[in-house]
Parts: sequence; C-alpha cells; structure tokens
Amino acid sequence: MFGKLKEKLNSFVDKVAQTEISEKDVNNALDELEWELLEADVAFEVVEELKERIKSELVGRKVKIGTNKRKIVEDAVEKAVLDVLTPQRKINIIEEIRSKTEKPYVIAFVGFNGSGKTTTIAKLANYLRKHGLSVVIAASDTFRAGAIEQVEEHAKRVGVRVIKHRYGADPTAVAYDAIHHAKAKGIDVVLIDTAGRNELNRNLMDEMKKIVRVTKPDLVIFVGDALAGNAIIEQARQFNEAVKIDGVVLTKLDADARGGAALSIGHAIGAPILFIGVGQGYDDLKEYDEKWMLEKIFGES
Repeated sequence: MFGKLKEKLNSFVDKVAQTEISEKDVNNALDELEWELLEADVAFEVVEELKERIKSELVGRKVKIGTNKRKIVEDAVEKAVLDVLTPQRKINIIEEIRSKTEKPYVIAFVGFNGSGKTTTIAKLANYLRKHGLSVVIAASDTFRAGAIEQVEEHAKRVGVRVIKHRYGADPTAVAYDAIHHAKAKGIDVVLIDTAGRNELNRNLMDEMKKIVRVTKPDLVIFVGDALAGNAIIEQARQFNEAVKIDGVVLTKLDADARGGAALSIGHAIGAPILFIGVGQGYDDLKEYDEKWMLEKIFGES
C-alpha cells in the first residue's frame, strides 16, 4: 500500500538530509519531488500545497551540531503530509444519525461505474447494524442489468431489506418509497444505491440530480476507486458540481500501490474522506484516520 508515494517522500528526505538544508538545497529537492509526486498520482494543487508546507518548515531552520538532520527533514515532511491528510471538517456518521430527531437519516451514494459503490453500501449497512442502527437499502440503480439482484444478494448477507421496483422504473420513485417505508417502520437509515455514472451519460447524471433534489438526503457520499489514480479527482469534481458531495469513501485502498488519490481527494474537493475500503469482506470498511494513513505512508510495512 502506497509504495510509490512512500518511496518518493523517503527519497526526498534522504536527499535534503545530506545537504545544509539551505533554501537553495530545499528548492532543488522540491523541484524534483514535484515531478515524482505527480507520477505517484498526487493532484497538482496538492503537490503545490505540500511543497509550500515543507519549505516553510525547513527553510531557515537552525541545525545544531550533532543534530540528526534526517529526523528534522522527516518530521517536516510528515507534518506537511499530515496537514494535507487532515480534513477541514470531520463527520461522525453514527453521531449524525443518532442526533437526527426525525427518522430516517438518508444517505445517497454516487460514483463512476466499477468504483465498488454497491459493495460499499453493503459494508456500510453492516457497519451501521453493528452500531445498533436499523437500515433499508433503496435499489435505485434500475438501469444496469443485474444491479437489483446484486444489491439484494449483498443485503441478504448483511441482514437488511431492499426496496425495489422493476428495471427501467423511475429511480427517484424507488428512493422515495424506501424513505416512506423507513418512516412507517421506524427504520433509522436509508441507503440509496444509484446507477454508476460517467461524464458522457448526461441522462444518468440528470437522474442522479433528480434523486438528490427530491429525496433531500442528509448526506451525499462519493464512492471512488483508489486504483483510478489522479482520474478520481476529476470524477469527484464532476459529481461535486452536480450534487455537492458531503463525504468520500475510497475503495480498494489495500491494492493502491501509488497512494496519490488518498492524499489528494479530500483536499481537492473540500469534502472529508469518511471511510476507506481495505479488503473484500463486509467488515473491511475502516473509519478514516489521518494518523493511520500517515503511518501507512511512512511506516516500515
């Protein structure tokens, strides 16, 4: 995990530690680091942010004789990365759900095809149930063949009900029915599965906007595939412009060898990462923790 990102940052630390840590030395190393981070799928604006933060930490730093220069540089880089990884605002989903006075709490999931959206919904349903919350899933992907059966199979495995219509039905009507079912039954949370979108399918994007406009979800979550690399940033921006993303779930992080998407996405769109997918099982959904991420980037393993 994060092998390429770890390699590039550690290489920078080694280079600067062998210099006098002057402004010239730092600038030269940062110029080289810029290209290396871009190769690791870090978004350009995040690269610029990291460079400025690292420079401000190192330039003008007084280094006493006998001081471990590598430790000084490493600490500066880690602090810069942690600052970027730390969301400007945090959302505790369990607290948000429990604090809502009128049930249900509605979460709509959006994302590109193949991002792992439906599996993520099942994982979150499992997570919520383990916290004592009742859940129903709206099968609002009425476009893709097999989508309803897929969400039903996942729901059966985690022990939640699915509200569905036939294929070709109005996705908004499915979501609307699921919310009314939840109200009637006193169910805590509705999770709305939507059809995977791409920038070329305007009809599907318009349907997604309609679902959000009519159901007024408490939370819109973008599900992004970490393996998509830098492309995930542009994907998230498209959805953010269309429906305003409140939070992100980053999937397949366990298979991400570069790491740039994880470092970039929350910072780039101003929405916090809420969870990360670290495996195929229903329990393999981890609450986002920037210090854990930092350890994965700079740790030994």
